[in-house]
Amino acid sequence: MSSQQFTTFTVGGQLFGVEVESVQEIIRYQPMTPVPLAAPAVAGLINLRGQVIPAIDVRQRLSTWSRGGPERPVNVIVRTDTGPVSLLVDQIGDVVDARDDDFEPPPETLVGPARALIRGAYKLDTELLLALDVAGVVTIASHPDGLTRPSSPSTKGTAGHG
Repeated sequence: MSSQQFTTFTVGGQLFGVEVESVQEIIRYQPMTPVPLAAPAVAGLINLRGQVIPAIDVRQRLSTWSRGGPERPVNVIVRTDTGPVSLLVDQIGDVVDARDDDFEPPPETLVGPARALIRGAYKLDTELLLALDVAGVVTIASHPDGLTRPSSPSTKGTAGHG
């Protein structure tokens, strides 16, 4: 039985995860420089030890919940083909092992931007882990709403392929 390790975090009270190997590091909130005319999901740029990287607000990207209150997000720095990108999340969780047998693709009833950004769900012992598609989350199209529209049906969604 094969499994994958996920770095977990919460956004809007929901448990999400990205593959451990895609995570460079996790750092506390960093001051950001806003980027004029950027998509709403681009929260700004941060200076990570001399390297300027974009910070993507996962809440905004999922178009589901707005950040409120004094809590500051945490930076999950992920590696992408174009360099590191920060994913702004609410809280960091644990690293968990998720068995491929416990994976389910997103249900057809899942609509909106989340459909393209969530690869599926892993059934953990006490809750569901929503697996984020890192490439989809960090790809900000030039649409006015900053949302990515897949150009073709995704082949992602199967455990171990993505």
